[in-house]
Amino acid sequence: MQNKGLVKLFALLFGLVSIYQLSFTFKANQVESSAKEIAVSKIAETEQDYDAKRNIEEVRYLDSLGNVEVFNIGVAQYTFNEVKDKAMNLGLDLKGGIDVTLQINVRDILKGLANNSKDPVFNKALDDAEELQKDSQSTYLEDFFVAFDAIKGDTKLASPDIFANRTLSEEITFNMTDEEVQPILKTKIDESIVSAFEVLRKRIDKFGVTQPNIQRLGNSGRILVELPGAKDIERVKSLLQSTAQLEFWDVYKAEELGSFLGQANEALKTVVDAKPEAEEVEPQDSEDSQIDDLLGEASTDSTEVATLGPLFDLIRAPGRQGQPVLAMFEAKDKETVMDYLNRPEVRSVLPAEQRYVKFAWGIQPKGSELVELYAIKGNRENTPELSGSVIVDARQSYSPAGLPTVSMQMNGKGAKVWEEMTGRAFTQGSQIAIVLDDIVYSAPGVSTGAISGGNSEISGSFTLNEAVDLANVLRAGKLPASADIIRASEVGASLGAEAIDSGMKSFMIALALVLIWMIFYYGKSGIFSDIALLLNIILIFGILAGLGAVLTLPGIAGIVLTIGIAVDANVLIYERIREELYKGKGQKEAIKDGFSNALSSILDANITTGLTALILFVFGTGPIKGFATTLLIGILTSLFTAIFITRLLIDWYVNKGGKLDFSTGLTKGLFRNININFLKKRRMAYVISAVIIAGGVASLFTTGLDQGIDFVGGRTYQVRFAQDQNAEEVKDAVIGAFGSAEVKTIGSPNQLKISTKYKIDENSAEADEEVQTMLFESLKQFLPDGITYDEFVDGSGDRKIGKMDSFKVSPTIADDIKKSSVWAILGSLIVVFLYILLRFKKWQFSLGAVAAVFHDVLIVLGVFSITWRFMPFSMEIDQAFIAAILTVIGYSLNDTVVVFDRIREYLNEHTSWEFDKTVNSALNSTLSRTLNTSLTTLVVLLAMFAFGADSLRGLLFALIVGVLVGTYSSVFIATPVMHDTLKRMDKKKK
Repeated sequence: MQNKGLVKLFALLFGLVSIYQLSFTFKANQVESSAKEIAVSKIAETEQDYDAKRNIEEVRYLDSLGNVEVFNIGVAQYTFNEVKDKAMNLGLDLKGGIDVTLQINVRDILKGLANNSKDPVFNKALDDAEELQKDSQSTYLEDFFVAFDAIKGDTKLASPDIFANRTLSEEITFNMTDEEVQPILKTKIDESIVSAFEVLRKRIDKFGVTQPNIQRLGNSGRILVELPGAKDIERVKSLLQSTAQLEFWDVYKAEELGSFLGQANEALKTVVDAKPEAEEVEPQDSEDSQIDDLLGEASTDSTEVATLGPLFDLIRAPGRQGQPVLAMFEAKDKETVMDYLNRPEVRSVLPAEQRYVKFAWGIQPKGSELVELYAIKGNRENTPELSGSVIVDARQSYSPAGLPTVSMQMNGKGAKVWEEMTGRAFTQGSQIAIVLDDIVYSAPGVSTGAISGGNSEISGSFTLNEAVDLANVLRAGKLPASADIIRASEVGASLGAEAIDSGMKSFMIALALVLIWMIFYYGKSGIFSDIALLLNIILIFGILAGLGAVLTLPGIAGIVLTIGIAVDANVLIYERIREELYKGKGQKEAIKDGFSNALSSILDANITTGLTALILFVFGTGPIKGFATTLLIGILTSLFTAIFITRLLIDWYVNKGGKLDFSTGLTKGLFRNININFLKKRRMAYVISAVIIAGGVASLFTTGLDQGIDFVGGRTYQVRFAQDQNAEEVKDAVIGAFGSAEVKTIGSPNQLKISTKYKIDENSAEADEEVQTMLFESLKQFLPDGITYDEFVDGSGDRKIGKMDSFKVSPTIADDIKKSSVWAILGSLIVVFLYILLRFKKWQFSLGAVAAVFHDVLIVLGVFSITWRFMPFSMEIDQAFIAAILTVIGYSLNDTVVVFDRIREYLNEHTSWEFDKTVNSALNSTLSRTLNTSLTTLVVLLAMFAFGADSLRGLLFALIVGVLVGTYSSVFIATPVMHDTLKRMDKKKK
C-alpha cells in the first residue's frame, strides 16, 4: 500500500481529534452530575415546591459556571459554556424533553394588519383559505390570495376597510392593485414571523435548558423547537404558546353590574331551555340572600332550581360590594356563561355607558373548581389604556406574605399613564385589572395614592415556576400572533434514561457478538478487523460530537447497522484474499490483489447505501434525521477503517513474519466448492415470490396497514400502570370518553399506547389540556388510588407511573409527512437506477436491481399488513418505518451490487464462457460473502430487537425481514431479471 506514512498520520490525528471531542461530553456530564448533587444538598424534600426549587438551583449553579474554567487539558482551558458547546447532543428520546412544531397563526396577523376588519369578503376569504389549507402544500398567505381572488368582485386588498388603513397608510394606498399589495403583505407577514421567532428564542434562552434548538422551517410560518432535557413538559408548552398580551384595564365593581345580571337572567329565561333535571337541592338561603342584596330584589322560592333562571343557576358564589368580582362559577361552565353574557338579547339590556363592557375570567386557583368573573371597562376601539409594550423589565419576586409574584418596570410613557390610572383608581375607590392573554391575574385597588415611577406587580395563585416563566415571557415580549402546536413529541426523563440503558445494552451485545464472530470465522485476521471496527465506533461518536449532530435512539440503531456495513467491507476483502490464496498466490500478493479486487464492490455497495441514507436525511425529521446522520457518517468511517486501517494492521503483521490464513480450522474451505445452478431455480423463485407478494397485496387491500399518527394525525400517549392491564378493558374505558380510540400493549403488559383523533383539528393548548384531562379521568379506575392529575402527567416522577411520553400530529402535518415519505422512496429508487446504469452501462442491470427493491418493499409491507394485528409490539407505519424501508432498499442494493460487480468481472475475464455459466459462477463465488454479511447483520439486528427499546421494535422487525428478503432477492430476483432481459435482447438482435 502506498502512502502508508500519510495514512498512519491521518488515522492518528483522526483518532486523537475524536477522543478530544468526546472528552467534552464526559466532562459536561460530570459537571451536570455535580450540579444535581449540590441542588439536592441545598433544597430539602420537606420544602414546598422542592422539585421546582432544585431545578432552579441546578440551573443557577450551571449558569454561575458559564464563564468559569472547568476543563484544563494542559494546552488549553475551557469554561463550562465552551464545554457544553462541544459536548455531544442527545436527542429527546435519550434525554427526555419536548420537540414541537409551532404554526404562527398567519390569519391572526392578517386580521391585525387589517385592524380586525369586518369586511365580509375579507373574512370569507380567511375562512376559505382555512379550507384550502387542508389539502394544500401552499402557505396560508398564498391560499388567502387565491381565496380572495375567487370571491372579491369589485373589492380590493387596498380597500380602506381592509389593508389601506391608518396603520399601513405609508405602505398601502387606495389606488394600488392587488398585485402591488401582495408583496407588501408577504413582507409584513415575514417580519411578524421573524419577530415571533426572536420572542420564542428569548423565552427559551431564559428557560434554563441546555443545548436548545429553535429554527424556522422555510416560509410556511412554522417554527421547530427542540428542548432536550426539559423536565416540566406542561410548563414548556405554556411558555411556548403564551402570546403574552399584557393589558391594564379599569374594572366595574360588583354592584355596578348587579342590576344587569338580574335583567340578563330574566332575558335568558325566554330563550334558554330550563334544566332537564327536576332535582331538588339543599336550601341556599345564605347565598340567595346575598344575590338578593346585590340585586335589590327577592326570590320567591329558594328550594327549586327552576326559579333562579339560566344564569343564576350557575352562580356558585356572588360578588361582594366594592369588589371587582361579579360572581364565581364552576370552571366547566365558563363557555356557557360567556355565551349567555355575549348574546345580543342580553347585551341589549346594558345601559348606554356600559355598552362596551368586556367580560373576562380570572385565573383558576390550583385545586379549585371555581373561577371568578370580571367586567372590564372596554371602549369602542377595544384597546387598553396601557399595554405590555411599555414593560422594560420583569422579575420574579415575593409578596410580604412570601408568595411568588412578578414585579414590573415601565418606560417613561408607560409610567406616566400608570400614574394617571392609579390616581384615578385611588380617587374613585376602584380597581385596575392586570390582564394577560385575556385572563385577569389580579385586580388590585390603590390605597396610597397615584403610583409614580412605573412600578407595578402581578400577584395571583402562582407557583414559583409560573412566576419565573411569566417574568421571562414579559421580558421577552409578546408574540405577534398565537402559536399553535401542530406537531409535538414529548418524552419523559425516565423513559429517556431507560432508552439510553437499553440502547447501550443492545449496542454492546451486538458489538460483542460481531467481534467474536469475526475471530471465529477469520482467525487472527478477524482480530485486525475488530480493532478497525472499534476505531470506527470511536470515530463515529467523535464526528457526531464535533459536528454538533444529535444522537437519537434510531441514531444508535444506525450506528449498530454501521457495524454490519463495516463488517461487510472486511468480509468482501477477506473473501477476495482467500480466493487469491486458493489460486496459489503468495501471502503478500494475495493480500494486495484481494484489497484491490474488493475495492470496486465495496465502493459501489456503500455508495448505493449512502445515496438512500442521504435521501432519508433530506426528507426525514427529528430522530429519523439522526438515524440518517449516523448512517452517513458510519459509511464514510467504515470505508476508511476497512480499507486503510485493516490494511495497515495486516501489512504490519505480515511484514514482521506473521502468517495469516484468513480462516480457522472450522471455516477453511467453507463454501469453496459449491456449484448451485441458481438460474435453473429462478422460475420456482418467481412463483414463490409472486405467491407471497399476492398474499401481501391482498392483505394490503383488505386489512390495510396500521397507520401511525405521523400519517393520519392524532394524539398518542404511552401510559405506564402499576399492574399489568387488559388492553381491551382499557380500550372500552377510553372509548367511553373519546368515542373512538386505539389501545395497544407496548413491551410489557403494564405499558399501553393509547391513540385518539378526538379534537385533532384543534391545536390550541386548551384542546391539548382537555384531551389529556379526559384521558386521565377515563384511566383513573386502572391507576393507583390517590394519584393526582399532576402526578399522572409527570409520569417520570418517583412512582414512574402515568404518562411516559406523548405525540401529536395535526392532519396538515400528517399530509406533509405522507407526501415527503412517498417522494423519499421514489427518489431513492430513481437515484439508484441512474447510479447502477452509470456504473454497469446496461439498463438491464438497473432493471434487475429496481425489480429486487420493489420485490423487497412489497414483501415487507405485506408482512406488516398480515401480522400487525397480533404481534406483541407496535407495527405502526410511521417515519421510523419509512426509515426502515429506505434502509432495506440500501441493504438490498448493497447485496445486489456486489453480485453484479462479480458478474461484470467474470464477463470480462471469461469471455468464452456461456452467459448462464458466468452468472451462476459469479453467484456461487459471492455466496460466502452474501451469507456471512447477512448473518452478521442479522445477529446485530436480533440483539437490538431482543435487548433494545420497545419503541424501536417495529423498525428493527422491518429491517430483519428486509435483510432476509434482500439476501434472497439479490440471488433469486435481481440477477435472474437482469439475466432474462439481457438474453431476450440478445435473441432479438440475432
